[in-house]
Amino acid sequence: MSDYIEKDELEKEEKKSEQNDDYEDICYICHRTESTAGKMVHLPNNICVCSDCMQRTFDTMNNSSIDYESMMKNMPYMPNISMINLSDLGNMNPNLKPNSKKVKKKKAKEAKKPVLDIKSIPAPHKIKASLDEYVVGQEQAKKVISVAVYNHYKRVATDTMDDIEIEKSNMLMIGPTGSGKTFLVKTLARLLDVPLAITDATSLTEAGYIGDDIESVVSKLLAAADNDVEKAERGIIFIDEIDKIAKKKNTNQRDVSGESVQQGMLKLLEGSDVEVPVGANSKNAMVPLTTVNTRNILFICGGAFPDLEGIIKERLNKAASIGFKADLKDKYDNDPNLLSKVTVEDVRKFGMIPEFLGRLPILYTLDALSKDMLVKVLNEPKNAILKQYQKLLELDEVQLKFDDDALEAIAEKALEKKTGARALRAIIEEFMLDIMYEIPKDDNIGTVTITRDYIEGKGAPRIEMRSTEKIKENVSELKK
Repeated sequence: MSDYIEKDELEKEEKKSEQNDDYEDICYICHRTESTAGKMVHLPNNICVCSDCMQRTFDTMNNSSIDYESMMKNMPYMPNISMINLSDLGNMNPNLKPNSKKVKKKKAKEAKKPVLDIKSIPAPHKIKASLDEYVVGQEQAKKVISVAVYNHYKRVATDTMDDIEIEKSNMLMIGPTGSGKTFLVKTLARLLDVPLAITDATSLTEAGYIGDDIESVVSKLLAAADNDVEKAERGIIFIDEIDKIAKKKNTNQRDVSGESVQQGMLKLLEGSDVEVPVGANSKNAMVPLTTVNTRNILFICGGAFPDLEGIIKERLNKAASIGFKADLKDKYDNDPNLLSKVTVEDVRKFGMIPEFLGRLPILYTLDALSKDMLVKVLNEPKNAILKQYQKLLELDEVQLKFDDDALEAIAEKALEKKTGARALRAIIEEFMLDIMYEIPKDDNIGTVTITRDYIEGKGAPRIEMRSTEKIKENVSELKK
């Protein structure tokens, strides 16, 4: 019987020790934790005293010539204590014991894994295959960005190859609004699992003026990397609306958000040490600064460049304007892919300085979305808009279907708006409003089919009730 009692007591003590392992010991005298004061001396009744306080106590007891009152007043770790008697510590109130105020131990930091491994970088064709699942069309753009990213991260992972330093492959992406510039970069960053910062160039101004400093683009990347500088130095920065910092044609006023911003970004794009505020966009904020090296950060600049078509058209029409072999002046007026003929000279005429363009060696364009591409955008990608609405109605146990003619009607309406894929959501929200409002009223609705007449406002969607669906299923089973 006594053996069983001893086992129970041992098990209880083991459980207590396991629980206490999660907490730090606290000195009863100076109230410092084990991580601050060092190893503790354990006394009866779960009392812990740090070695400093224990040594001071013994010195006090052995040295009779010392003035106790002055010692107690001047001792830094023993405020408001007039006398220490170790024998009285066991009789104290259990509510005042140090274990009543427990401090959890800090978790040991995990060993840092390498951010990039040369063996784990996917090949260009695999990157493009992954992009194909989300982005419709834009074959050339996806091929260019896949090769550029692959080469960039090979460069980052190996750092040097046979003492040959490989330069950065920053990119300039040009495409009409709604063609998928931002979506392409977002998808790419998600697939590669690297920190990504997306920022607008419209808010950037020259140093000393109201607006975001140029370094704020790096501070956003640092925030995306959870303030881990090493991780941020291998990230991607996408600067959207880059065409908004072009040189202003009016030279009478100071250009604080145009050419001066381009000049300020030169060292940033090339690679340099940048002092970045942690948790703020301005260096003047009362926050600490940290240094980030941008040598291995991939910069992707994107913009719509709305008036660039006119510059390209002017250059193409200059080639031959008179004679039998002359091109017609309106030859390129209705060319939907006129941007694909862009050159660096055209972008320079638009207002981008040569030094800035020289640091963006890869220039490529995105095609304007055609009717067929818009139809594919509606239902082919993994997170297509129609699939999102079908999922919403599935939660109400209702099946949503679209006729092929209805998809074409949506694409035609989107083309009229001239805002690319962004127009699709606005159109679908408009005609799905009544359906999403009415369906929860009737639990018997089983299937809703969207037709072309409903999109054009000439009719109503086809609705099938659950009971008729069950009858059809029974009939089909009987026929089998």
